Amino acid sequence: MDLGPHSAFILGAYGFTALVILGLVAHAVLDQRAQERALGRLAKEPLERDAARGAR
Repeated sequence: MDLGPHSAFILGAYGFTALVILGLVAHAVLDQRAQERALGRLAKEPLERDAARGAR
């Protein structure tokens, strides 16, 4: 495969794009885990939250 005189730029652009996509996927996975933990904490204590607000 001959990419011509611009092969370094082309391969660098593909490499950079791959890193950005991997970073976005990693961020989404880590954020999903954090949101699931937060939701789990909220699901465990619904009555305590309601009592603190004065709800019955």
